[in-house]
Amino acid sequence: MRSMERDLGEQPIVKIMALHKLKAHDLVAGSTEQITHKMVGRAVKGRRLTPNVQLKILKALNKVTGKRYVLKDLFSYNLD
Repeated sequence: MRSMERDLGEQPIVKIMALHKLKAHDLVAGSTEQITHKMVGRAVKGRRLTPNVQLKILKALNKVTGKRYVLKDLFSYNLD
């Protein structure tokens, strides 16, 4: 059985957050769901996240920015 790659490198979410001048705390504070600084940190570092966590981060980012991003905008590994 082939193991799934976990460290996938810097993700597009890094550039989106920089564009909006956001830090991990901005997403955590702006979220209506339970997300942590650690979840956001793992997202930007390229750690593979569960679909549930990906959606929570996506919703938080959309709420804070007022934009309509989709998962493929944030995570390159969803293109697999």
